[in-house]
Amino acid sequence: MLQVCPNGSRAQGVPVTPDELAAAVRAAVDVGAQDVHLHPRDAAGADTMDPRHVAAALSAVRAAAPGVPVGVTTGAWTAEDPAERAALIRAWTVLPDHASVNFHEDGAERVAETLLDRGVAVEAGIFSGTEAAARFLRWPRAREVLRVLAEVTDTDPETSTGTAKDLLHAVGTGHERPVLLHGEDGGAWPVLRLAVRFNLDVRVGLEDVLTLPDGTAAVDNTALVQTAGTLLQA
Repeated sequence: MLQVCPNGSRAQGVPVTPDELAAAVRAAVDVGAQDVHLHPRDAAGADTMDPRHVAAALSAVRAAAPGVPVGVTTGAWTAEDPAERAALIRAWTVLPDHASVNFHEDGAERVAETLLDRGVAVEAGIFSGTEAAARFLRWPRAREVLRVLAEVTDTDPETSTGTAKDLLHAVGTGHERPVLLHGEDGGAWPVLRLAVRFNLDVRVGLEDVLTLPDGTAAVDNTALVQTAGTLLQA
């Protein structure tokens, strides 16, 4: 499975408004993206879980790419208090197909359980260099998640694949859930190649990397997805 992550929290050069996200996702789907992870933004351009902005982003993207699963972030930077994040989820009027929960963040279990209770699938974000893997595996509902996001924060192209292997070892297979492995910036393409080699799900987009494997700037998300698709088919 190839997921596109069109914007993330980057400040410039990424789609921000619902219409921009819709156009970016439609173009990415046309060249092979099968799933979407996006960050809804507020009027100031900041990541948000506010029901109005989540609804606007989801509605626009679904209208442009019907039938494609769309997920959103629940990162702690959107609302520091996990109780507030849980309350925002309960207030959503339009539900995403899935949402990511970073298991190194305070209150991750509460946020994930609120999503599951609302019928929203959970992507369990397990960051390298944290205790997230152990914490996730201790959680009684670990086997209920949609997938594990093994997130390699090591951006060094020389060491990122080693970090990725360590992370996959920590996550293990006992949870019996699919694993999506991805890196970022300098580690994005080496980690993606490793994921392909291990037959894992992958993701790519301007949230994770701004350049193509040869170091040239990616024009847009479509160029990144096309390149990833070529690697998947090699």
